[in-house]
Amino acid sequence: MARVESKMIDLGSEAPDFFLPEVRNNEKIGLYDVLGGHGLLVMFISRHCTFVQHIKKQITQLSTEYLEKGIRFVAISANDVVNYPDDHPKKLAEMAEEEGWKFPFLFDESQDVARSYEATCTPDFFLYDKKARLVYRGQLDGSRPGNDVPNDGKDLRSAMDALIKGHKINLDQRPSIGCNIKWND
Repeated sequence: MARVESKMIDLGSEAPDFFLPEVRNNEKIGLYDVLGGHGLLVMFISRHCTFVQHIKKQITQLSTEYLEKGIRFVAISANDVVNYPDDHPKKLAEMAEEEGWKFPFLFDESQDVARSYEATCTPDFFLYDKKARLVYRGQLDGSRPGNDVPNDGKDLRSAMDALIKGHKINLDQRPSIGCNIKWND
């Protein structure tokens, strides 16, 4: 497992468009199908990554709470499934069902979407306002497998609360740390 940091792309960047299949029903979903409310959280995640396994319950809690507050969610997996079969869409669908996720979980087989977002790791979080402008990128919180930092979603929660209230989002944003995306090449 290669431990890498997310790339801290420029705030204000526009969300790249996508049109990808949902892992549970193969329905194609695009950016403008999920953009709305107060904003959109785009998460690059995988099933096999220990960093994602460490926070998946927090993703469930955050999505349950913030979907009701008007933040939309979408998860995308872009890993090479030949060498990482746990990240096959069928396995991702099982994960989404096990966790009770009520948001789309998409599969980026070509990895073009992950490249367009400049995603580097799982988990990698990008929070956009309702006009698809990036307002937060970075970590869920400081918790990592094996450290004693609370897994409470503090950093992302703070950004989503500020977005909902129309307040300035703290610019002191820290990169996410996780498994590198498993590129096909």
